[in-house]
Amino acid sequence: MKMNFATANRPEAIDSQNWQSWHWQLRNSLKSLQEFSQWFKLTAGEEQAFQQGAELFNIRSTPYYASLARAQELDPIRRILMPHAQELSKGSQGLFDPLGERKNNPTPRVIHRYPDRVLFLITDICSVYCRFCTRKHFTGAEQAFIRESEYQNALAYIRSKPGVREVILSGGDPLTLSDQQLDRVLTDLRKIEHIEIIRIGTRMPVVCPMRITEGLVKIIRKHNPVFLMTHFNHPREITIEAKMAVEMFVDHGIPVMNQMVLLNGVNNHPAIVQALSRRLLFLRVKPYYMFQCDPSEGSDHLRTSIEDSLAIQKELWGTLSGLAMPNLSVDIPNGGGKVALVPDFLIEASKEKRTYKGWDGVTADYINPCANQIFKPIDASEYEAEWRTTQLAKESNPDLTNQLLRIPTKERLHSEAQSR
Repeated sequence: MKMNFATANRPEAIDSQNWQSWHWQLRNSLKSLQEFSQWFKLTAGEEQAFQQGAELFNIRSTPYYASLARAQELDPIRRILMPHAQELSKGSQGLFDPLGERKNNPTPRVIHRYPDRVLFLITDICSVYCRFCTRKHFTGAEQAFIRESEYQNALAYIRSKPGVREVILSGGDPLTLSDQQLDRVLTDLRKIEHIEIIRIGTRMPVVCPMRITEGLVKIIRKHNPVFLMTHFNHPREITIEAKMAVEMFVDHGIPVMNQMVLLNGVNNHPAIVQALSRRLLFLRVKPYYMFQCDPSEGSDHLRTSIEDSLAIQKELWGTLSGLAMPNLSVDIPNGGGKVALVPDFLIEASKEKRTYKGWDGVTADYINPCANQIFKPIDASEYEAEWRTTQLAKESNPDLTNQLLRIPTKERLHSEAQSR
C-alpha cells in the first residue's frame, strides 16, 4: 500500500511565506480564549477551562498544529491541544510531579534518575502545551534559555560523573531555541570526554515542522552521534510537512525514534497504533516507546487503563512487524523508573522448561540446557571497569521531595508571594 500524506490546512488569510516561518508560528501561537475562538467553536467545557483553569497549566498551540484539528469536541488532535473543564478535576490520581523528578534533581536543570544518563532541561518553553504533559511542575515558566549560572552548574555536574554516557536534552522543547543556542549546548557537551550519546527530545517535527531547516540539521549532524526523539501520537499528525521534516533528519544520517503516549479517545485502538507505526517506519522513523499516560494533574480524562493498553499491544503482537512495534512501558509514579509491559504467553514454568502459547495459538516447550553447562565469558574482566564506572555514576542523592527547587514554577512563585 502506498502511503499518502495530507498537507496542513493553511487558512487563506495567512500568507504562505509567513505560514512556512517557524518564527511566525511561535510569535502567532494561540494562547487566549479569544485567539482559540477565532479557530474553533468552543464548547462550554472548553470555555470553562480557559476561564478557570489557565493558571493550572499554560495553554498554547501553533497555528499549524491547530489547523490539524477538526470541529468535533472529541477529535483526537483537539483533545491533545485544547484545554477542557475535565482538567479542573483531580480524578483518580493527579500528581504534580508524577515521575518524581524533583527528588532526582542534584542540581537545577539536571534530572539524574538512571546511572548512565541524565536529562538536561535547557528551556522551559514548548510551542504546544499538550494537555497530558508530565512536566507541568516545570514546563511553561517561559524561560527561553536557562540562566547562565544554572547552565554552568549543570555542565559541571555532568563533567563530575564519568559514568554518565548519555545526555538527553529536554525541557520544554530544545528545538524552540535558536540554532546558535543549540549549537552552543551541543558543542559544550561534546567537550566532555565521557559523553558518548546525545538525544534531543522534541515535538517540533509534529507541531511546527517548518522549524526543521537544513541549517539546523547540519548543526546537529556535526555533533554526531545525536539521536532525535520525536513524539507523534496520531497518524493525522504525519502531514507532508512533518514527513519532509523527519526525512531531512534521516537523510542527513540522524536517527529518528518516536515515543507515543496511549491516550484515551486519541489513539487507544490497535488500528490507530498500527497506522501510526507503519507510516513512521515508512519514513525510516523507529517506533520506540508506547507509553502509558502518566498521572499528571488534570490528565485523568486522557488516561486509559493498563488493561486497555495491554489488549491493544496483544492484538498487534505478531501481526505488526517487530520494526514497527513500539515497546509498551509504564513509568512507576514518584520516580520508580520505566517498567516494560508485554503480553503473557507463558503457560507453565519449571527449572527444566517453559511452555508457551504464541500469538497465533502455537504451543511448544522451550527446554533449558543443563545448568552445569552454563558459564560466563572468559574476557568479561576486560569490561568490568567500564561497568563499575557506570554503576557508580549516580550516587545516592538526598530526598528533595520536600524542598523547593530553584525552578521558577507558578506554584513556587505563588508560595513565595504568600510568604512575604
